[in-house]
Amino acid sequence: MAALYSALEAGRVGIFESPTGTGKSLSLICGALSWLRDFEEKKQEEEARLLALEDSGQEGTKWPTSAEPGRPDSKDTAGEPDWVTAFVQKKEERDAVDRLKEDQVRRKKREERLEKIRHNVQLKYAAKRKRSEEDETKRLLQLSKEALSEGAGVDVLEQLDHNEEELILAEYESDEEKKVVSGLEEDDDDLEEEHVTKIYYCSRTHSQLSQFVREVQKSPFGKDTRLVSLGSRQNLCVNEEVRRLGALQLINDRCMEMQKNKHEKKSDEEMEGKKRRVSRTVCPFYSYEQMQFLRDEVLVEVKDIEQLVALGRETKACPYYGSRYAIPAAQLVVLPYQMLLHEPTRSAAGIKLKDQIVIIDEAHNLIDTITCIHSAEVSGSQLCCAHSQLLQYMERYRKRLKAKNLMYIKQILYLLERFVAMLGGNVNQNPSCQAVSQTGTVLKSINDFLFQSQIDNINLFKVQRYCEKSLISRKLFGFVERYGGPATAVKTNKENRKLAGLQNFLLTLQQRSDKEGTLQSPPVEAENDQLRTASPLMQIEGFLSALTNANQDGRVILSRQGTVGQSSLKFLLLNPAVHFAKVLEECRAVIIAGGTMQPVADFREQLLSCAGVDPARVVEFSCGHVIPPENILPLILCSGPSNQQLEFTYQTRDLPQMMDETGRILCNLCNVVPGGVVCFFPSYEYEKQVYAHWEKTGLLTRLATKKKIFQEPKKANQVEQVLVEYAKCIKRCSRAGGQMTGALLLSVVGGKMSEGINFSDDLGRCVIMVGMPYPNIKSPELQEKMTWLDKTMPRAAGQAPSRVLIENLCMKAVNQSIGRAIRHQKDFASILLLDHRYARPAIFNKLPQWIRERTQVKPAFGSAFAELRKFHRGKSDTL
Repeated sequence: MAALYSALEAGRVGIFESPTGTGKSLSLICGALSWLRDFEEKKQEEEARLLALEDSGQEGTKWPTSAEPGRPDSKDTAGEPDWVTAFVQKKEERDAVDRLKEDQVRRKKREERLEKIRHNVQLKYAAKRKRSEEDETKRLLQLSKEALSEGAGVDVLEQLDHNEEELILAEYESDEEKKVVSGLEEDDDDLEEEHVTKIYYCSRTHSQLSQFVREVQKSPFGKDTRLVSLGSRQNLCVNEEVRRLGALQLINDRCMEMQKNKHEKKSDEEMEGKKRRVSRTVCPFYSYEQMQFLRDEVLVEVKDIEQLVALGRETKACPYYGSRYAIPAAQLVVLPYQMLLHEPTRSAAGIKLKDQIVIIDEAHNLIDTITCIHSAEVSGSQLCCAHSQLLQYMERYRKRLKAKNLMYIKQILYLLERFVAMLGGNVNQNPSCQAVSQTGTVLKSINDFLFQSQIDNINLFKVQRYCEKSLISRKLFGFVERYGGPATAVKTNKENRKLAGLQNFLLTLQQRSDKEGTLQSPPVEAENDQLRTASPLMQIEGFLSALTNANQDGRVILSRQGTVGQSSLKFLLLNPAVHFAKVLEECRAVIIAGGTMQPVADFREQLLSCAGVDPARVVEFSCGHVIPPENILPLILCSGPSNQQLEFTYQTRDLPQMMDETGRILCNLCNVVPGGVVCFFPSYEYEKQVYAHWEKTGLLTRLATKKKIFQEPKKANQVEQVLVEYAKCIKRCSRAGGQMTGALLLSVVGGKMSEGINFSDDLGRCVIMVGMPYPNIKSPELQEKMTWLDKTMPRAAGQAPSRVLIENLCMKAVNQSIGRAIRHQKDFASILLLDHRYARPAIFNKLPQWIRERTQVKPAFGSAFAELRKFHRGKSDTL
């Protein structure tokens, strides 16, 4: 906490490591909020002092000036006489005092308002009663309108029915024509509210953020902290009609469209004498007044996302936008990685980082996260499907679309056509039936890709902005929803034939993707299926956005497979620092924290150094574990029971003797280790291969006499079930006390169980790492990254940066996996690293400090086994 406090005070960039179970979250809360409280007190004292000087009529508040005092005719560096400088200085003083007075008034008003809400329950009931009355009024008005409209003739324009009006693109004005973009109209004043100094805390998952908020609630700061939780519309939306869409992109687009409809509705109502447009759906929860009420409720008491959603339903106010209104006055903002690290999302949420504090927790995979957020991939099927949909859309509504819309739609169609051509296909033919003549993977720089695809004359920034502002992907999705189904009535036979062609085409794509999914790849999440078949343009927009990166910071990967449909275009971000640099520049201090941050060289070089951070500004802090030294036994095992050297390289790990030796080690360990044993393999393929070999040799049967064997599933939805069965088995065995002593879980490094799962107590009394999980260096993406690093980074201690990257990726994965076992102060476990290469200094020094300082290197299996037996027997006796 002291190290964190001083890093915030000095405006540093800190890399903080605190193992799980050592109270990391509470230390971050207390250290950071203590600093913020002290900072606010100092600021208020300084304000009071300056205002007191002003009120007493004293001068000399020591505002900076370049003129020398006591010399009447002296001139400053700009050549101005003293009386001019004095006048300017006096004006600056008055302006500063005026600002301080305004801040005080604003702060006082806010505190009074929140205090009223905190103590006056009557206000809440009054607001609730008012909402009920408004609902009743709206209902009666609606009934009146319906009664009046009965029997009236329907005004149909160009044979388009009521609902189809919503599919037409509104008139688009580009930046040149429209300099000022109207925002939320009456809401603009509140969005401009001054942001107080605050802490932005972000983590990886929704559950981690909720857990952090609960820690804040329990802390000494729980009552007095103004905290707001931010999340995606998927987590915060309370409009059931929108929530039912399921996929995040569809929810986002529908929400934006409803907001747009609200503003269009206002302007339509103001138009007299003109034909009224068909009414469009608006969100009943998007009420300015109710969102202001929700904002104040959020600031009064600390709430997690679940409580925020419940409050939104109760107050009939949108939690997504209501929570954003609370950002300026909040002291602690809790949000997911993506919202902070992606600049467009950040600015859309109203997050201002200037002179603020950012704490990024669970940051061990920060580099990968930034890379993934700014990378994008589209398949040939998606490109062809989007082209077909957009062409059908344009042909149906051509007479209703303005020239600007038609121009941009034609540009997007041309882009799609050229992208498919780059994959060796024709956009007008079924992608599943087009064979690719030259298969393989090709990497190109962004500029080369733009030139070779002949799209370098198109302004991608403008196309990207058009997609964003016009909501074209949402309109297209609505169009496909309407005419993509089998039971649709369309007006003319010609259109019928066209749309039937679209249906058949989409059906072919769907069947093809189903076949591909079952034969070649693990099943894709339902949300992605829905997006890819229904609205591929949403995916393609991400790819277009990625192409606007600087040429040197990324590559385009052309992956040509058997057919055009199976082929893909992928943008790979090489330099994550370009997207992190702004965060580092704007913030007062940035803290990158995690349970396992070793090796930290990646953070220093790939993120901080590349972003231009002065090395003197970077501070590192790593604390040991809270467990006593005798509660952990980490061993590096160099050879097995039959003296076979343990070296699991790609060349040797498939040898039968290596797999046999691994099996013998596990058999011996399972005889002495109680409870659960978790064994990590470098990949799913190798785990499967070893399992099949043990099954054939009978070794699996021997293992099963002591431990029931479980395998990590590939499907995410089966993980929970396997873990429950694994835990039940261990509990049952510890009670029964028979020959079966627990369970053995065969897991995979980088899989579902190597991160975020706690194998505490009996669930993980021994963690085994088989070999070293080096990444696949034949991967084109990794090769390109290695080449880029060798060109841009200096050599470290005689080693090429690419070599350092490979070792760091390997050890990051190892450290995450072996950290699963020790989860609290009284926990104990043994850790076995099966490979003599772990003893090399370059590798050994990349282990976490609290493990490294207790690790023993064992050349022979005999002494290692004796040490393990002694450790576990001693612990069993003390339990």
